[in-house]
Amino acid sequence: MVTDIIGDFLTRIRNAYLRGKKEIEIPSAKMLISISKILKEEGFIADFKEGNEGKDSQRRILKLELRYGNGKKSVIQGIKRISKPGVRVYTGYRDIPRVLNGLGIVILTTPKGIMTGEKAKKEKIGGELLCEVW
Repeated sequence: MVTDIIGDFLTRIRNAYLRGKKEIEIPSAKMLISISKILKEEGFIADFKEGNEGKDSQRRILKLELRYGNGKKSVIQGIKRISKPGVRVYTGYRDIPRVLNGLGIVILTTPKGIMTGEKAKKEKIGGELLCEVW
């Protein structure tokens, strides 16, 4: 049983890029679907789909299609978990960090849902910092 689904999600993505895989399967959760939507919108992954593991299986899985640039180089250069189950990190909208001077994104959960740091700044909402992607 996994206690930190976001940490597991990010680690699976990082390991898949290191191995040069084209797609990966991850146990599905609403929060992971929201993070996947953001990663797709920002161009870090090619696509994602939600489906069942087998024909008769009740387990839902999330299939991520990873994206590579020129020369089989991964689009995601780094991915880092900020807030962990033992130590939560919260921030106001004025203190949302910039990742690599705007080349990366920070994903946070707010009262209005999961969104990027730029969108949260525009809406003037703070929240819990989940991860950085660059």
